[in-house]
Amino acid sequence: MRAMVLPAPGALLQMQERADPLPGGGQIRVKVNACGVCRTDLHVVDAELPDIKYPIVPGHEIVGRVDLLGPDVTAHRVGDRVGIPWLGYTCGVCRFCKEGMENLCDRPLFTGYTRDGGFATHTVADSRYAFPLGEDGDDVSIAPLLCAGLIGWRSLVMAGDAARLGIYGFGAAGHIVAQIARWQGRSVYAFTRSGDIAAQDFARRLGTAWAGASDQLPEAPLDAAIIYAPAGELVPAALRAVRKGGRVVCAGIHMSDIPSFPYNLLWEERQLVSVANLTRQDGLDFLKIAPRAGIRTQTTAFPLREANDVLNKLRTGQLLGAAVLQP
Repeated sequence: MRAMVLPAPGALLQMQERADPLPGGGQIRVKVNACGVCRTDLHVVDAELPDIKYPIVPGHEIVGRVDLLGPDVTAHRVGDRVGIPWLGYTCGVCRFCKEGMENLCDRPLFTGYTRDGGFATHTVADSRYAFPLGEDGDDVSIAPLLCAGLIGWRSLVMAGDAARLGIYGFGAAGHIVAQIARWQGRSVYAFTRSGDIAAQDFARRLGTAWAGASDQLPEAPLDAAIIYAPAGELVPAALRAVRKGGRVVCAGIHMSDIPSFPYNLLWEERQLVSVANLTRQDGLDFLKIAPRAGIRTQTTAFPLREANDVLNKLRTGQLLGAAVLQP
């Protein structure tokens, strides 16, 4: 197999030849057809997350075909098309797993972070954490749904019944969530980097009610806002934009420090909450909703060997929608 491997903190990914991995008990080996490039991959490559396992193969928006079964696998067959998400394993015995909050498991494994991921020709996954995808849709278009879509869905659910929804950071997750929210009959307000006309035009093409810079305010207060950009200064900006009793959802795994802000931005029962990971039920629910909502992902495909260039494009805001690597 071939893989783009991160050998050490701050290093570039290196293309390496490795022996084909063998699945253990309850595991499957997947031949990767497409792997989306997520901002979390950038946090891994830039060493912004703790306890990164080196060397590591990033990538957790994986679409591929099962090509080898480990012992005791009954849920999948060789040839099945599956999607492998960020959450790759949970212990099943901690209080969070037992109480239906496996996204907060005390001993989890994460694809492309604490176990090798999909920037490769093959990967091994726990069969319980591989979603059956069926045969509808192409691999490249589906790949971003495995994280940008899943985390986007969880954050949208946490935003409640907001009729006027703000989205801060209109990238892979933002453009998917905007489509679901519009399908649900909500009005969507897109906030981008100042001067990012391309992203604002993109948002308008997807039917948003308004698109502008993140330091602007909409003409009327929002019911809720979701922050996908990893910029802590957006928290007080979003709090300013929501109404009394409104909610701000921080949807990223990493964010720069939140600056101090006056208490009156939080007062009047505004809420500030975070999203952590996902559950398998989130995945099952979202993958049923996505075709009904008519989601069309905006993707640009690149060969696997260009992973470093793609990550730099993501880092510098040069991508519209989502990038996808193909081995």
